Amino acid sequence: MENLMFVYCSCKVIWTLLVTILGHASSLPVGDDSICTAEELAKYSIIFTGKWSQTAFPKQYPLYRPPAQWSSMLGVTHSSDYSMWKKNEYASNGVRDFAEKGEAWVLMKEIEEAGEKIQSVHGIFSAPAISSGTGQTSTELEVHSRHPLVSFVVRIVPSPDWFVGIDSLNLCEGDHWMEEVSVDLFPYDAGTDSGFTFSSPNFATIPQDTVTEITCSSPSHPANSFYYPKLKMLPPIAQVTMVKLKKNQLGLPAPYLDLPAKSNEIIDSVSETPLDCEVSQWSSWGLCRGLCRKTGTKIRTRFVLLQPANNGMPCPNLDEETGCEPENCV
Repeated sequence: MENLMFVYCSCKVIWTLLVTILGHASSLPVGDDSICTAEELAKYSIIFTGKWSQTAFPKQYPLYRPPAQWSSMLGVTHSSDYSMWKKNEYASNGVRDFAEKGEAWVLMKEIEEAGEKIQSVHGIFSAPAISSGTGQTSTELEVHSRHPLVSFVVRIVPSPDWFVGIDSLNLCEGDHWMEEVSVDLFPYDAGTDSGFTFSSPNFATIPQDTVTEITCSSPSHPANSFYYPKLKMLPPIAQVTMVKLKKNQLGLPAPYLDLPAKSNEIIDSVSETPLDCEVSQWSSWGLCRGLCRKTGTKIRTRFVLLQPANNGMPCPNLDEETGCEPENCV
């Protein structure tokens, strides 16, 4: 009997311990950042490089009103409890305003509210806009062992609601911070505007769609400015690099690395996307002209919709002639 009581008491103690441990575990934050044991704070220089050149993206490349350019960068360092944007999920009102119009006010309020309510945000950072498709901008950001994730957005200008960015990149690897990381960036559609081209007029998507990546074949429509069906994938339209700053570098301004024209030419030559000529449908046949009792001729025409570029397929003949019997002979 005493042995049975001992076994019962032992089981009760073990069960109590398990409940206590599991209860404690369930209260811990969920996500990759919960296992970060690196030093509490780290600072990084973040450098954004635009690679949106006419050679890499020749289709409908915006040359004026306005020319190809990038908005300012708006980013945040945070924990897994916060998300600025996510692929295949609906964009917030703040992300919608930023992606469509470059307005940051609502997005800033959303970030601040998230930080106040659930303590999920450590800091906000921004970098200046780039006035051309190729170039660089930079700033600094600070991450915390409880807030090791980085997210940001940069609007593609002009565009309906297109942007590039990063969603929740973890800079912490266990007990240390990453020294350097580079990520190629590709265009995303915020799902709030239905335009196909860079200069499309504002046409709201109702109901709102989710955030989707734009590829060389999706949306599958010839009018799409990124539609290159012969490519397997688009070349990167931008790149971001984050470099951990040493303690003796803290407080120094982040480097601003302006790309000279020669560097831009090198970038362009790396990603050279061929663009085939596109022509319209044939017009209807014109009147048949010619001498009476002899074979006449009639002509139909078409016009160039898109000029070829980068050794793409040249344009075919734009007019065609055939024989006919004259209706009003001379």
